[in-house]
Amino acid sequence: MDMTPPPSPLLTTRSDETVLRERLSRQRALANGLLAGMAGLTLGSYALPPGYWTDLLQASAKAGLVGGLADWFAVTALFRHPLGLPIPHTAIIPQQKERLGQGLGRFVANHVLTESEIRRVSGRIDAPAILRRYLSDPANVRPAAETIAAALPRILTTLEDGRAKRLLLRLLPRMVSGPAAARLTARALRLFVQGGRHQDVFGLALSQIKAVLSAKEESLKTAIAQRVRAEGGALVGWMAGAAVARRVLSALNAELDKMEPDDSELRAAFETWVQAEIDKLEQDPARAEAIGAALRGALAHPAVAAWLGDAWTRLRAALEADAKRPEGRTVSLIAGLLTNLGEMLDHDADARERLNRGIENALITVLPAAQGRIAGFIAEVVASWDTATVVDKIELRVGRDLQYVRINGTVVGALAGGVLFALLHAVFGRVAF
Repeated sequence: MDMTPPPSPLLTTRSDETVLRERLSRQRALANGLLAGMAGLTLGSYALPPGYWTDLLQASAKAGLVGGLADWFAVTALFRHPLGLPIPHTAIIPQQKERLGQGLGRFVANHVLTESEIRRVSGRIDAPAILRRYLSDPANVRPAAETIAAALPRILTTLEDGRAKRLLLRLLPRMVSGPAAARLTARALRLFVQGGRHQDVFGLALSQIKAVLSAKEESLKTAIAQRVRAEGGALVGWMAGAAVARRVLSALNAELDKMEPDDSELRAAFETWVQAEIDKLEQDPARAEAIGAALRGALAHPAVAAWLGDAWTRLRAALEADAKRPEGRTVSLIAGLLTNLGEMLDHDADARERLNRGIENALITVLPAAQGRIAGFIAEVVASWDTATVVDKIELRVGRDLQYVRINGTVVGALAGGVLFALLHAVFGRVAF
């Protein structure tokens, strides 16, 4: 279904105007010809021999002439003064241009831009389907991503750094509050575990512990020996302190060595614990709230706030620099997001429905303000038009139909005059008409 809006009655190209002027000229010539024909028949009927048919012809011609003249006056009075005479209530459109604009604006605002019309049109347009078809074509996605990326520096320029940082600091605590943050954290951790990265972290922690023990071995032996001496006395410390220290450190290293293999029991226990914690994050409201509170507390710390401010500055500079490059990561990221959006709209009926409702609700929300603005805009635009141009444009669009009014008035007047003469003659005999 073609959703292209029809051209505005007042916005036509030069070729359109040429066609309209030709049509208007033909219809005006036809209407004038009929009017002249009725005038000729009226005059010619007086040269015919008296009789019933002559009187009938004369009555029809006179009625047609009067009807044609009356409609000519009415049609002409819409656009100009008939014969240039300043007759009251003529040249209606030029003299009432401002009222016409105000009335047109109110009509559009109150009868076209209504809530019911917006719901009807939005239901027919199906914006998600249009967007889905557009994003399904890779030839569209890349140029769209480049356009968005090119606009990103200008958008960032409009953001005042201090305001953006304050907004970031206000939004982040809200974003990490409640179950949503916990679910997001759980999802990230689950992906982390599925990739085996948690065991890498575990292995790194073990290696760091072993490195610390190795580097601090002598100081640890001394500390353990002193502890033994403090607890058992100087004699016990002298006899067993060093041996106890060596045994403690050896036991620690042995246990760490047992943990290092990939199939160690402690690694398996660690993975089981991580999985259980992820499940709790997803299912336990108390744990979700605890995570949210911890994240909010961390974000509220002055050091974190300062780091976030610095991160925003660096992120902005990096985005501005990268967005200028057609092959940059920003363009690729936006292209990927657009492609994912198209796939989501293709497979997720709920997402399509939410998008439709979101667009519809957004339009309805701004409708009251938009109605007043559009009404005022239309009134101002019409009032600013040149009067002669307005008259010419309107006449081009509706003048052809108005010439049909003149033609119909002439023809119907002639027929009505003939019928009326015949009826009166049948009832009263000879009739002066």
